[in-house]
Amino acid sequence: MPDLGSYDYIVAGGGSAGCVLANRLSADPKTKVLLLERGGRDNWIWFHIPAGYLFAIGNPRSDWLFQTEAEDGLNGRSLAYPRGKVLGGSSAINAMLYVRGQAADYDGWRQLGLQGWGWDDVLPVFKKHEDHIDGANEFHGAGGEWRIEHPRTRFEVLEKVREAAASAGIASIDDYNTGDNEGCAYFQVNQKAGRRWSAARGFLKPALGRPNLRVETNVHVDRVIVEGGRATGIAFSREGEDFFARASGEVVLSAGAVGSPVILEASGIGAADRLTDQGIKVVRDLPGVGENLQDHLQIRPVYKVSGIATLNGRYNNLFKRAMMGIEYAFRRTGPLAMAPSQLAAFTRTSDAYATPNVEFHFQPLSLDKWGEGLHPFEAFTASVCNLRPTSRGSIHLDRNLDGTVRPVIAPNYLSTEADRQVAADSLRLVRRVVAQPPLAPYRPEEYVPGPAVETDEDLVKAAGDLGTTIFHPVGTAKMGTDDDRMAVLDERLRVRGVTGLRVVDASVMPLITSGNTNSPTIMIAEKGAAMILEDAKAG
Repeated sequence: MPDLGSYDYIVAGGGSAGCVLANRLSADPKTKVLLLERGGRDNWIWFHIPAGYLFAIGNPRSDWLFQTEAEDGLNGRSLAYPRGKVLGGSSAINAMLYVRGQAADYDGWRQLGLQGWGWDDVLPVFKKHEDHIDGANEFHGAGGEWRIEHPRTRFEVLEKVREAAASAGIASIDDYNTGDNEGCAYFQVNQKAGRRWSAARGFLKPALGRPNLRVETNVHVDRVIVEGGRATGIAFSREGEDFFARASGEVVLSAGAVGSPVILEASGIGAADRLTDQGIKVVRDLPGVGENLQDHLQIRPVYKVSGIATLNGRYNNLFKRAMMGIEYAFRRTGPLAMAPSQLAAFTRTSDAYATPNVEFHFQPLSLDKWGEGLHPFEAFTASVCNLRPTSRGSIHLDRNLDGTVRPVIAPNYLSTEADRQVAADSLRLVRRVVAQPPLAPYRPEEYVPGPAVETDEDLVKAAGDLGTTIFHPVGTAKMGTDDDRMAVLDERLRVRGVTGLRVVDASVMPLITSGNTNSPTIMIAEKGAAMILEDAKAG
């Protein structure tokens, strides 16, 4: 195989985490870094216009087009499982929502025995790379690489939804990123002056001129090379040609919760019996690889309205669509500058929860599924998801007859009674919000699931019919303590039993955060890069 030479660090995966790692690890000009990305460059206009997610999700140019297995909890349905096929990864096609989660999430990690991962530990890490439009304060940073702004477009219907939420007991708040996210607020977004701010734009592009950083795109990582219990390099391929590169320091997997466990298994690291069944030589028996998959399942009730504008009416009018383009071109405002969700609400479905256990994504639009047109009537969507599901799934490698590898994604949604109860309760909560006086003048009419759906059993079935991923897979190479048999990593993100190999991405989370997971993943990468450099310095 052609030899690409030796590097101090090889980073496999140029998504959100990989872009941060490439920036931080190459900051010292004496340190050679190789970044390998399976996707391509972000040289397509829809990677940069915020509304581009409508064209990027489900497009083979920008999305890997993964599918889940048929899910019992979704009444036998298989879901599209979008992942970004580009430098910047899913941060190039996602909803651009800046959400940290709750202080209790990270304190929970610390209580599992993971020292250095409590809220007081991670808050300074979040702040380090922030560039918040409101400037630096107790909870936010300024001047960093990760740009955060407020939405540039408002809809009156969402103002009325916010008033209705307050009437239902979900108070209006200004900032849900302080550790306590209970309340209703407009989402903060990863945008700058009306353009998407991906991890590639924020972290990677400023580093691309460094002569010690090499970036290779459109390459498939085949396996980590392990010799004598140490990761010494990576074998990869491009257009049928095989390559390898050597690492004198560390190999770091940052291919995400879908990609990293598959690379580990292809490298002989995983459950021994599973690897043997796939014809893979066992390098290290780690039964937790690919297990512990957690994801936020969103349920999408839709309400028709009258006498108030939503995006449906503008989108389905040719003249208004043209005006949307002109508004964006000259002012960087309007629907093309929108994230798919504008208004958030974090609340509890019952007093049994000490902190909010559901998140609303209110949208001034409705559609049957992403990638399809908007409905031909005015409507809004009151999407709601269970923030801390107890269901656990898996992602594993499957080698086809031709030798190619695919991920087998089985989220196992709604497989626990607790999750089914939250699903039913959350749909009832939606109805309670929509029934409040501020929305009454607009005669909201439940389009789906429909007012006839009332019993717990019927509501759970409706959740299975309406539920979709909200694109937050985590946990498939989790960190844990020595006495946790299913822990793949230690608290410094090192693969157990293999020297010189770490995983740094969303797959390391032992428990999912109570909110959107992209920015927590970037925090993990920031912290992981610091750990790598600290350990190298220590010898």
